[in-house]
Amino acid sequence: MDLEDLRAVSFTATQSQVLLSYRAGLFPMGVGHGGAGRMGWWAPRRRGVLFPGDLRVTKSLRKSMKHFTFTTDRAFIHVMRSCADPRRTGSWITEEMIELYTGLHEDGWAHSVEVWKDDELVGGLYGVAIGSFFAGESMFHTQRDASKAALAHLVGLFDGVADVTGTGPVTSADEEAGQGDWLIDTQWQTSHLASLGVSEVSGLEYSAHLDSALTGSLCQDILNK
Repeated sequence: MDLEDLRAVSFTATQSQVLLSYRAGLFPMGVGHGGAGRMGWWAPRRRGVLFPGDLRVTKSLRKSMKHFTFTTDRAFIHVMRSCADPRRTGSWITEEMIELYTGLHEDGWAHSVEVWKDDELVGGLYGVAIGSFFAGESMFHTQRDASKAALAHLVGLFDGVADVTGTGPVTSADEEAGQGDWLIDTQWQTSHLASLGVSEVSGLEYSAHLDSALTGSLCQDILNK
């Protein structure tokens, strides 16, 4: 986290402010230790994004995914609280954020992908879907590859691919499987995300891609089915 990516600070955040911030290319995250204190509104100069066709699914990840089952929006709060575990390095999700995003979830904006093994939640992610744009907020895993599997499953949903563990590539360029363009925002690029195909773009590039994605409806339609 770089303070040069901080654009504004407020005392509180509302659901409407959060939705407006995503549409404007910002996202909320507290500026204090562990996400406490005032709310920061961030727009990284170099933005982490995942585009259609860029997801990398290794042979080992495909193998792992065959042992998992996946759901969406079945355990949203459980996923958020797992992401917020204070034992995790860099934890920033506060009770205020959990309450805020739970409200967004109840209103059909925030969504989760859950990864299960033997009826145990072992990984997942959550974020906000607006049009054909998905703002990824956080992910977690308690078993190897479970967070990667959550992202791969999400991409599979957007691409119309029922099973990403097959031999074919995961790509929306597949005319039979693809359902259209989408944009997943990961905020910053990390080495972990880069290994999955997440790239970096400038703020201006991000704004152009965001504007295009907001005119669609794919992510919202699929996750609100």
